[in-house]
Amino acid sequence: MEIAHSLQQTRSSYIREILSAATDKNVISLAGGLPDEQTFPIALMQPMLEKLAHMPEIFQYGATAGYQPLINYLHELYQLPDTHTAMICTGSQQGLDLIARAYFNPQDTIAMEAPSYLGAMQVFNLVQANIVTVPQTEDGPDIALLEQCFQQQQPKAFYAVPDFHNPTGVCWSLSVRQQVAALCCQYNVVLIEDAPYRELRFSGEALPLVSDFCPNHSIVLRSFSKIASPGLRIGVVTGKRGDLEPLIKVKQGADLHSSVPMQALLLGLLQHPDFEQHIQRIRHLYQSRYDCLYTALSQQLPQGCHLKPINGGMFIWLSLPDCDTFALAKTMLTKGVAVVPSPVFYPDAAPSPAALRLNFTNASPEELTEAVNRLADGLKAYLN
Repeated sequence: MEIAHSLQQTRSSYIREILSAATDKNVISLAGGLPDEQTFPIALMQPMLEKLAHMPEIFQYGATAGYQPLINYLHELYQLPDTHTAMICTGSQQGLDLIARAYFNPQDTIAMEAPSYLGAMQVFNLVQANIVTVPQTEDGPDIALLEQCFQQQQPKAFYAVPDFHNPTGVCWSLSVRQQVAALCCQYNVVLIEDAPYRELRFSGEALPLVSDFCPNHSIVLRSFSKIASPGLRIGVVTGKRGDLEPLIKVKQGADLHSSVPMQALLLGLLQHPDFEQHIQRIRHLYQSRYDCLYTALSQQLPQGCHLKPINGGMFIWLSLPDCDTFALAKTMLTKGVAVVPSPVFYPDAAPSPAALRLNFTNASPEELTEAVNRLADGLKAYLN
C-alpha cells in the first residue's frame, strides 16, 4: 500500500531516534525532554489507585470531552470564563493534532517561532499546512516581523510556547505577551498557546498567559507529563466552547476518549493536599541541575560558544560558531554524550544558526558535570 503523500513529506523525530542511540549505558543523554523518574508522585497517587478498585463505573466507556469531575476541577483551577471549557486529550500532543485536523486544510498557513517545537512542525506537516516562521528575540518573537507576517501571510493561527520555550528556554516578557495578543485580535489570528513547562518556573515571578489578553482569539494546550508523569498521557485543551466542539468530533473518530481511569487518577493527584509541595520539590530539583549544567558550561565552553540563562523549563540553548551541527552531534555520541542539533527545530527550507539543545532534567549532577567535560573536549576538537 502506498504511503500517504503527507507522511512521505514529514520527517521522523530526530530526537526519538537519538534517544534510542542514547540508551547505551556509556552515553550521557542531554538530548530528550524527559522528566526525572524520581519526580513521579507515585506515593501521592497511591490512595487514588486503591480507590479505583471500588469505582467500576470509570472502567466503562466515557465522554469524549473527558471525565466530568476532572473537567469541572480544571475549569475552576484555570478560572475559565463561562464561555470557555476544557477538553481532556491523550497528552497535549494529541490536542495539537486535533486542532490541526479540525482547522487546517492543505496549504493553510500557520505561523511559528523559529526555532520551534519539533512535534508541532510534524503535526502541521501531516495536515500539509504551509509553515511560516518569525525569528525569536530574548523576550519572545520579533514583534515587527510578526506583524509583517500577519499582514502579508495572513496565517490562520500562530503557534507558540511562551513559557520556557522548547528548544531555546526563552520566556516571553509581559510587554511581548500583550503585544502578541493585541496583534492576534487585530489581524484575527488564533493564538495556539502551548504551555507544558509553565509550572517549572524556578526563579522570577510568574507572568499571565498570553491568552489571558486575547481569550476569544486563543486555544491553550496544557500538559501533566512534566508535573505528574508522561505515562499518564493526559493533557488538556481549553478555549471557547464553540472552538472546542470540532476537536471533540475529531477525537471521537480518533480514539473515542482518553483513558477514564487515568483521568480519575490524575484528579485524585491534583486534589492531594501535598501536591503543591510535590511541585515545589520538582522546581528545586530542576533548578539545582540547571545551575550545575549552566555553571559547568560557563567555565569550560570554548571561545565563540554562547548560552543565555533561563528561569525555568527543561532546556538550555547553546549557540555555536558556524558548523555542521548534525556531524557535531554524531561526533559527540562517539564521545559519550547525546545532544540535539539546531536544524531539527526549523522547517526544511529555513536557515538554522548553529546551536545545540541541551536538557538538564534527567541526569544527575555527576552525569551533567561529566557530560560537560565530554562536550567541551569534543567542541574544542571539532571547532578547531
